[in-house]
Amino acid sequence: MNIYRVSEVNSHIRFILEGDPTLSDLWLQGEVSNFTRATSGHLYFTLKDEKAQISCVMWRSLADRQEYLPQSGQAIVAHGHISVYEVQGRYQFYVDDIQPAGAGLLHLEYERRKKELEAEGLFAEELKRPLPTFPKRIGIVTSRVGAALRDVLHVLNRRYPLVEVILAPTMVQGNEAPPQIIQAIRALNEHADVDLIIVTRGGGSLEDLWAFNDVGVARAIAASGVPVVSGVGHEIDFTIADFVADVRAPTPSAAAEISVPDMRELKEGVKWQRDRLVQGMRSIVADWRVVLREDSLMLKRYSPQARVMHYRQRVDELWQTATLHMEHRLAMNRERLNGLCLRLDSLSPASTLERGYAIVQRSDDGEVVRSIRQVRTGDRIDVRVHDGEFRANVDREPERISYV
Repeated sequence: MNIYRVSEVNSHIRFILEGDPTLSDLWLQGEVSNFTRATSGHLYFTLKDEKAQISCVMWRSLADRQEYLPQSGQAIVAHGHISVYEVQGRYQFYVDDIQPAGAGLLHLEYERRKKELEAEGLFAEELKRPLPTFPKRIGIVTSRVGAALRDVLHVLNRRYPLVEVILAPTMVQGNEAPPQIIQAIRALNEHADVDLIIVTRGGGSLEDLWAFNDVGVARAIAASGVPVVSGVGHEIDFTIADFVADVRAPTPSAAAEISVPDMRELKEGVKWQRDRLVQGMRSIVADWRVVLREDSLMLKRYSPQARVMHYRQRVDELWQTATLHMEHRLAMNRERLNGLCLRLDSLSPASTLERGYAIVQRSDDGEVVRSIRQVRTGDRIDVRVHDGEFRANVDREPERISYV
């Protein structure tokens, strides 16, 4: 037989209760009674309906973050888990969130839809598309008369007046709003040729924003062929449209801010790029000037111009030397020629004839008469002197002459 201590049994019961998945994540609806705040700041109350009741506890750390705290007699919806207070052996509902009964039901439905769509993968980060850097045409899905439209248009005109805006007007609250929002998103995709869609409205209660928690609206945003920016409500407001959209903006104005670039920043960027380009080009030109100067010096150092000038002067010198040499040789040859001419003249028959000598030839055969034995009396002879010739006859027998 096993005998247990009371604390062991209570601990075992707590272990069983906290291990039950239904009891560990639970929403309860009921009426509040005996609501008290202890000096420690913890909240203690009873949640009951017409047939039963359960003790509830909310720790101070959670209670301080609550926007809404109930009073006895009010109907609420509370979230938390069931466990055992072992000291007294009493099971309790440990609360971490409290909503008024009406809003609480909406919150329950909001959580249900959110889980459903998240399970389908509509919130997956890999599905998020980047926004175009310079959109030409933006579609806006919102009310024609709401403040959200004025805020968006003001921001777009201030930041990027080049963008064209196409409004797809729709109701943004009430039962008729979801189908109109769906149709507006589809119309912009099919007919407007937009680069980006902003789905927006101003802030409000959970009931006011309920149209943007519609499953059909979420699926229309997910099916959009262009990126969608959700700018619904204020910073603290989250709708299912925010989770499905490619980008969530905390306000309508913020949605416009992130959808377009700032013209002033673009101008500053262009100016900075221009200055950087000019500076870069100046630096490049300066660097190339240095390179050009160095190359110019190298070219001058290795230029053939100096060698050409040297050889040109050398050619002049050689030409002068050759000229002098040729003139010298010509003068020597001229002197030699003159000497030869003189010698030739001295040996020339003409010179001999000028000194009184004559050349005698027999007329019949032109043979030069060198001896008296070559002629007889009666022979005809031709006599040539220095200034001409004449014919003569041998009229007597030639006589030999002896010289001493």
